Amino acid sequence: MRNYSKELLDPTQVAICIIDEQPQMFFGVESASRLSVMNAVTGLAKTASIFQIPVILSTVEAQTFSGPLYNQVQLVFPKQQPIDRTTLNAWEDKNFKTAVSATGKKKLLFAGLWTEVCVTLPTLCALSDGFEVYIVTDASAGASKEAHQMSIVRMTQAGAKPVTWQAALLEMQRDWANKTTYQAVMQVITEHGGAYGLGVEYANAMVPQSQ
Repeated sequence: MRNYSKELLDPTQVAICIIDEQPQMFFGVESASRLSVMNAVTGLAKTASIFQIPVILSTVEAQTFSGPLYNQVQLVFPKQQPIDRTTLNAWEDKNFKTAVSATGKKKLLFAGLWTEVCVTLPTLCALSDGFEVYIVTDASAGASKEAHQMSIVRMTQAGAKPVTWQAALLEMQRDWANKTTYQAVMQVITEHGGAYGLGVEYANAMVPQSQ
């Protein structure tokens, strides 16, 4: 049985918003390796799937400018149509805001491109509306390192909390005795956890597993 502290991320109390992770937006990313961001947002999407967390997928001008949602994220939610917008600020789109409200969750995890616009603007608005917001920093990226970093500073000064995708995953799991999600969590770590994932693969190969 899970026993979560209120200060920590409880998968039953959060929703995840993945915003504008699209080809045209990736083309302009200069704050981090594009591959690392793509890996991180896919890991975040799979985290949501494992813990049955409500997810809002959103794109901007998908048909005319930015292209479709990153395919590896869409594959995690094959039946979910992203909310396409014209607004730079997702919070100013009626359909997006309605979808967030419909989850009934007051803790939101935001990831998107670019950090300085498509993450910052809805984060500041959501905070003003009384939500608790977490920025998934490695699943987000900006047009420059400075743009990304200054946006994180701006949002944290306003009350948002930075977190990385794998930290969120492990915070949700919390206890390796939680066997209902154990195998799926370990699989995501193996696929997207970098050196840690490689270590898990090595341990599985070298040590007989009883789980």
